[in-house]
Formats: sequence, structure tokens, C-alpha cells
Amino acid sequence: MTPRHTPLSAEAAVAHLTPERWEHANRLLVRKTLAEFAHERLLEPRPTADGHYRIRSDEGDIEYSFAATVLSLEHWHVDASSIARRRVRTPEAGGSADGSAQAGGVAASDSLPLDALELITELRETLGLSPQVLPVYLEEISSTLSGTAFKLAQEQLDAPELARADFQRVEAGMTEGHPCFVANNGRLGFDLAEYHAYAPEAGAPVRLAWLAADRRYATFTASAGLMEEELLREELDPQTRERFDDRLRELGLRPADYQLIPVHPWQWWNKLSVTFAAEVARRRLVFLGHGDDEHQAQQSIRTFFNTSRPSRHYVKTALSVLNMGFLRGLSAAYMKATPAINDWLHELVAQDPVLRASGLAILRERAAVGYHPEVYEAACEKSSPYLKMLAALWRESPVPLLGAGERLVTMASLLHTDRHGGSFAVALIRESGLEPADWLRRYLDTYLTPLLHCFYAYELVFMPHGENVILVLDQHGVPQRALFKDIAEEIAVMSPETPLPPEVERIRAEVPADMKVLSLFTDVFDCFFRFLNGLLAVDGILDEDTFWTTVADCVTDYQKSAPHLAERFERYDLFCPDFALSALNRLQLRDNQQMVDLQDPAGALQLVGTLANPIAPYA
Repeated sequence: MTPRHTPLSAEAAVAHLTPERWEHANRLLVRKTLAEFAHERLLEPRPTADGHYRIRSDEGDIEYSFAATVLSLEHWHVDASSIARRRVRTPEAGGSADGSAQAGGVAASDSLPLDALELITELRETLGLSPQVLPVYLEEISSTLSGTAFKLAQEQLDAPELARADFQRVEAGMTEGHPCFVANNGRLGFDLAEYHAYAPEAGAPVRLAWLAADRRYATFTASAGLMEEELLREELDPQTRERFDDRLRELGLRPADYQLIPVHPWQWWNKLSVTFAAEVARRRLVFLGHGDDEHQAQQSIRTFFNTSRPSRHYVKTALSVLNMGFLRGLSAAYMKATPAINDWLHELVAQDPVLRASGLAILRERAAVGYHPEVYEAACEKSSPYLKMLAALWRESPVPLLGAGERLVTMASLLHTDRHGGSFAVALIRESGLEPADWLRRYLDTYLTPLLHCFYAYELVFMPHGENVILVLDQHGVPQRALFKDIAEEIAVMSPETPLPPEVERIRAEVPADMKVLSLFTDVFDCFFRFLNGLLAVDGILDEDTFWTTVADCVTDYQKSAPHLAERFERYDLFCPDFALSALNRLQLRDNQQMVDLQDPAGALQLVGTLANPIAPYA
């Protein structure tokens, strides 16, 4: 049997945890905490006489000061090197009543090291952290810090080198995670050896475990015309398949009676072999061994890219670790409709001339499999994590879609900066030879235009964050087209009029009319463009006015091209003066184990006032 994970000594497992790296990781995370919590109006930094900002702890005894520039969409660009933490003197000890330092009022000993864990506890009341949520959140912060220290310990390519690297080197080279969430790399459930084996940034080769499931308790669905045997022939070499069949025969079982399911090795060792022990004992589930292909974990941690055979499918697996507000399982019930949803969207894209012209392609989830444990299905509600422990799907690889000279990068890379502050996006722009605004417009045509058309023509929305979009670049780093992925769990149709096949009806969502366009403002403007604009503006390569003018021009040009949708452009106005601020961290701070009710995602939003729309002046 393949070992559980690569053996590591206790010393090697924690080699990245040094005082220097821990201090560096804390400074970076404190910077992000101040910036994003200020953006979400959890914190109200107050300007000081020296041009800096300050905030106080709940008790008023600790003060943070820092230099920052506030950009459009209330994006706080905090200078990490400027952040200072100190204990505030009381008036009796020589300080002024408001805590500002008087001459000689603050001794050198009052200076304190930066510590993200202490920052959270010092602000627990301000952040509204309940006694139940706080310790789990602190564990997520600790794990996120440890992950940052690990990344700092690795040999990293600088931004220009990474911009010329291959697809999977770029994927593993991402260091930030979700740009909005502070505790974004918790992965609670991984031990340190498992982190080294399975974390995306480790880039370690992984051979997936395979189980055979009694067909009476398993469901397999596939895209129209794709048969189960055809898929397995594509994904498993004949000798691998024969080895699996031999294992079943050794136990006196008929291979034809069993459904093959790929499984994350962690899930087998930590969940399935324990929680589903009865299923294993009764031979409803049989461990077959590991596949022969090597895979690499993607940023989403539970999806794998086949590095041995890059043209083979991605495999997305259930992984019951807590990460960024959810246990990352996969619902066996939801998997049933996954191929049908993808077929519907694939046909829509293929038949729509605007989407075809934009170059948009979706990476179809072509087949899905799920196991239905009777005892848990009888005992649990549909949303229970116990019903999301054993399922998988196969998603198309982007590699066969490449033309001559083209290459792939995750869109998350556009927000990546190296350890010296070098920007990946700036490196691409310089490599392209285009003017920055021209490069930006090429990117917007590939990414924003299809999102606009899907929204206005069909009221169809995606979750188009950086990890869910792959960009196809030419040999000079110029965006050619976008590939959208993670379809079945992340899209919604908000119109009651858009026709859907019965098996696809699940994606229809009832959303109040005044909330519909917020999907574009939140997911695209606030959660991606806000950061990209900030990086380019601070770097000096593109000023804010030019950035948002270019975005506005893209919107205007699309609207001019579709006069038949004029009523919808007016009803869902992208040039309105402002829009609601949807605060993502507040969701996690409220409940970091079930951040959103997936049956009613709109109802779970935390809306905090409004943001000035940066393209409104260019209507």
C-alpha cells in the first residue's frame, strides 16, 4: 500500500517556523487584517498629526499606527513596513488623555511586536467574535500564518520569472489565497506532514486513492453521450484498471457490481475508513489502492491536475477539512445534476454569438459520482457534512484547448506579488509590449465582457474570482480568452423567464431585483478589480482614472453592441452612483464553520452601507 504521506521528521516538518519568518508572516497578515477590516468598516482608522492612521484595542491600552493610502472602493493600501504596535500610556503614566504620545511619554519598552493572533483577541468585541467562534478563528489565523511562513521558506521565482513559468508552477507559486478573507488558509484537519503532502503551495505529487463502491449505494452521471466505461478508459491505464479488478476478485467480488470513485488520500485515512467503517466492513466500500498518475493539488485544495497526463481530466474530490467558512465536502446528491448543468451551459455558450466572439470557454464537469450511506442519509439533514464525504467529479483539462504559442495562468496570478513586492500583472504588461491601458482592455474583453453578457442576456451569474478563472495568454503575455470553471456549484440563474431543463432547475435562484446586479459589483468590482487597480496604481504603471475609464469603456462598448437589452441596462444600472458593500469577512467572523446557507446565499449577506461606484463618473 502506498504510504499515507511522505515521511517527515518532526524537525523537518516545522523547519519553516523560525522567529524571522514568523515575524515576517505576522507583519504581512496584520497588514491585511488592518486593510480588509477597515474596508469592511469593522475598524475605523483615525488620522494622526503625522499623516498616519491609528486604531485602538477594545480595552484602549494597545494602539496600532500605520501609513496608508485609501484608493477607490475604499481600498486601504497599508504600508506593511510602517505598522507599529505600542502600549498606550495612561495620563498618570505620562501620556495624554486621548492616548497620543507626549514628549517623553512613551518609553522604548512600550513598543510591542506585531502578532496577528493578539490583534484578533485585542479586537474581539469590535469584530463581534463569539466565545464559540473565537478559538476556531484563532486556529485558522495560526494555520494561515504557518502557511505564509512555509511559503517564505521556499525558493520563489520573482514576478517576471513566474510570469514566464508553466501553468502548474504558477499555480503552486501563488502566496496570498483569497484576496478578501483574512483567515484564508486554515485547512483545519491537516497535520503538518499532510500539509507538506497536500497543500497547493507545496506542489508535491499526489497519487489519488481509489475506492470501489457497491452500485446499489452509488450514483454515476455523465454528459450526454459519455459512457462510464469510456471515461474510465480515458482516465485509467489498462494495467491500473486490471489491478483494481484483481483486488475485487481476490475478495470474491464481481467488478461489474462496483463503481470506481477517486478519493483524496487524506479523506480515506481520516474520514472514510473511520466514519464509513461499517460500509468498509460489509464490502460496500473497498479500498483498491492508488492510481499510477501523479497529480498536483490546485489552489482550491480539493481539486487535482494530472501532471503525468495533462490532457486528462481534473479530479475534484470531497475533503472534509475546514477552510474559509466551510467543510470542503462534496454532496453526493448535488453531484447527480452536475453533468447536466454543465451540458446546458456549454450549449448556451456554443450557441451565443457574443460569448463565442469573446472566446469564452467553460471547463465542463463531464462526469460525477457519489456514494449514499444509508444510515447517515436517514439521520441527517441535506446540508449535513456527513452527506458530503464521498463524491467526486471529472472536469475537462484546459491543456487540449491551447493553440500554438499559447499558455495558461490562473487569474489569481494577476493579484500576486513576489517577496520583493514585484507584481505578476505588471510583469505581464511589460512583457506584452502594449500600453498598460491596452493590455487591461484586452483582459477586460476576455473576462468582463462575457460576464456582462451572461448577466444581461440571461441573468446568469458566476463566482468569477481568481481561482475560478484561467486565462489563456499568447506568447507575449497578452490575454486571448478566459476559461471558466467550477460551474455546477457556483452558477445561478436569477431570472424566472430563462428556460432551464428540469434536471438543471436547481441553479435557479430567487434574488430580489435590487440585489441582482450586486453580484457583479461584489464579485468582480470589489473582490477583484479593487485589488488589481490598487496594485497597478501603487506600482505607478496605471493611474486609477485610466483603470476605471477602461473598465467603463468596456461596459459602454458592450451595451452599445446590444441595444435590444437597453431596458435591462437601465434596470440593472452598472453606472449607478453607489452600491451596497457586501462584507465577506463579517460572514466568517459570524460563523466560520457554516459561513453561508447554501440554500439561501443572498439572505446570508452582510451589507454594510455603500461604496462609491468608481465607473459612475464615466457613464
